[in-house]
Amino acid sequence: MNKSPSSSRRFTGAAALVVLTALYVAQAGAAPQASTRVATVPSADTGEPSVRSGDGKAPRESAEGVAAPVRVPARLNIDSGQQPEGIVAEPDGSVVVTFAPTRQIVRITPSGELRVLATLPAPPPHAETPAVGEPYAGGIVRSEDGTLYVTYATGTDDLTGVWRVAADGGVPRRIVALPGGGLPNGIALDARSRQLYITDSFAGRVWRAPSAGGPAVVWSADPLLARHAEGFAGANGIRVHAGAVWVTNHDRGTVLRFPVTGPRSAPLAGRPETVAEGLGEIDDLVFTGDGDALLVAGVTDSRVLLVRDGEGVPVLDEEDGLQNPTALARHGTTVHIASSAQYTLTDPHVLSVGTPRPR
Repeated sequence: MNKSPSSSRRFTGAAALVVLTALYVAQAGAAPQASTRVATVPSADTGEPSVRSGDGKAPRESAEGVAAPVRVPARLNIDSGQQPEGIVAEPDGSVVVTFAPTRQIVRITPSGELRVLATLPAPPPHAETPAVGEPYAGGIVRSEDGTLYVTYATGTDDLTGVWRVAADGGVPRRIVALPGGGLPNGIALDARSRQLYITDSFAGRVWRAPSAGGPAVVWSADPLLARHAEGFAGANGIRVHAGAVWVTNHDRGTVLRFPVTGPRSAPLAGRPETVAEGLGEIDDLVFTGDGDALLVAGVTDSRVLLVRDGEGVPVLDEEDGLQNPTALARHGTTVHIASSAQYTLTDPHVLSVGTPRPR
């Protein structure tokens, strides 16, 4: 999203062969339950989705020896505000995304069917969201029963916070109120403690709140979460993994690890550790399923980096079709990437690729 209404900069917040689906929609539609079928491009030989790009190039090898994705010639409609900001995977291979400009929560099935599950309420015309200007539907997380939790920032106290959406869609409900002067962005769910963790990219903090709804508390306001003095965003992507909460810092290009201490009913933040730095302007993160190896979305440079042992190595970039990736989600051996085109403003889409594995 734009830093301000007049700014062109937009915010956010592979291991062998690639399984690729680039999903296209002509129009999202405003009403819940609306569906649009999207066709993938089959291979002439196998009938399976093609792994060649629009210019006919075959997959290339990345620096990690991973087959990089080449998408089929399909795209979301940027003129309709279809820029995916957050993304979460579902067991059947579907993904649910937030379209930040339109305030929509949208399911995209493996067959390419698009369904608007909910639209968040619009703020008053005079409202201005910190850092981005316009209303901002950001991160999304899913519970085991399919319930969706979405961050929403409007610059107003009555709408900013965490909103819950039923698995089948419907009217969204705000269950956690957050200050209108902040920018809630990334969101993670600890299923064991039933706690939500939410990053505030403007204020540089992490909030904690019960997933059932209720008051939020500042879980951490460590200086490592802050944005640069003249910067855009601090704490951004967030995950719960191996007894810790992991957070990216957009401006500082760092990945932080906060040990979780205290009782399960009221977890406390331990002293943070900088796991990786020098990654550029980054957004979301996701773990590969191999220990602490993780992927981060390099939103400004249009790349995805594999981070292990404190080092980040690009495994996907704009040659693979990426345009300002903002969010990552993994299910099994597949990683889904929200390629938002928030800076390029040309070709938003969703990519699904085989999970990169360390050699």
